Amino acid sequence: MSAEPSLPTPSSAPRYGVWLIGARGSVATTAIAGCAAVSAGLHPATGMVTETAPFADAGLPTLSSLVFGGHDTLDCPLPKRAEHLAAGGVLPHGLPSAVAAELTAADQEIRPGGPQLGRDDDRTQDELITAFTTDIRDFVRGHGLAGAVVVNVASTEPAPAPGGPLPPSSLYAAAALRAGCPYVNFTPSTGLHHPALAAEAAAASVPYAGRDGKTGQTLLRSVLGPMFLQRALAVRAWSGTNLLGGGDGAALADPAAAAAKNAGKERVLADTLGAAPEGEVHIDDVPALGDWKTAWDHIAFDGFLGARMVLQTTWQGCDSALAAPLVLDLARLVLRAAELGLTGPRPELGFYFKDPDGDASSALGEQFAALVDFAALLRAEAGR
Repeated sequence: MSAEPSLPTPSSAPRYGVWLIGARGSVATTAIAGCAAVSAGLHPATGMVTETAPFADAGLPTLSSLVFGGHDTLDCPLPKRAEHLAAGGVLPHGLPSAVAAELTAADQEIRPGGPQLGRDDDRTQDELITAFTTDIRDFVRGHGLAGAVVVNVASTEPAPAPGGPLPPSSLYAAAALRAGCPYVNFTPSTGLHHPALAAEAAAASVPYAGRDGKTGQTLLRSVLGPMFLQRALAVRAWSGTNLLGGGDGAALADPAAAAAKNAGKERVLADTLGAAPEGEVHIDDVPALGDWKTAWDHIAFDGFLGARMVLQTTWQGCDSALAAPLVLDLARLVLRAAELGLTGPRPELGFYFKDPDGDASSALGEQFAALVDFAALLRAEAGR
């Protein structure tokens, strides 16, 4: 008599949640689809710093252990959103169908955000925070997760008026803290930086990091600024232009939102050079560009004996493809930090942000050194 076939036993490996604010946007969709593709071996982990040698054996959650959910005010399902991104060349052709099951599973975990503009959403701030907190806690309990991180990848919002109500980004940030989850603000929106949340942030028993992910133009500025300083070249003016479409282009067409975005770009130069040079950054919405962006910088500087020179740079890229691997990096790093009991702002993660927490340097080389030191700390803890 043949033996009865044995049934597979459920995996005992812990799973971790990534709760995305703006979960049906381009960055979130690319991150979810990309995580599934890399986990399945369909594509390499290009752009993921946590998949490089310094982070081996650091005890980070595996990509296959991540479970996605989130909040959004949009109704377009993730599989359909992924098809749109593939049609625009953001995702590889055929990838949406290859990871359709993972996209559908994540889409089923997306809850309505708020406040729902134009939908008679009259909930108070406390009611919204309570609802968001409940959604996050239900997600963690429902999947039996070992932990979860809340990551804001929603469109940029204008800076709030002094004394006004909490902006949506701060409502979500408050919900993350109340749910006992670490928090990452990948946008220039206010998030935890609102004065009304200062006490909660200071008392937080979880790590948090932000703000405004550094993916293109400012990434170059954080490299070139130190170069001019170290070579004792005097920067006279630094001007820039961004041409972009998609949801970010539409959001940044609002001058108030664009001002919030540009503040981080300008801060990098001021911190690196000691003072902000002349010049501004202009952001133009070009819907035809979709999720692609062109960033141009014009740098006027003086050399020996006052010789006047110019450096021009052009960066053409896809913000979603640049941002998604960084979002996955940050989710893994902050989840691991929470496991180790680290709390409060994490300046070690300044490498990823235009406006990092704490006293982090704005120079990319120094930021990367701090990140590698952090990886060494994680490896040491994993080896205990």
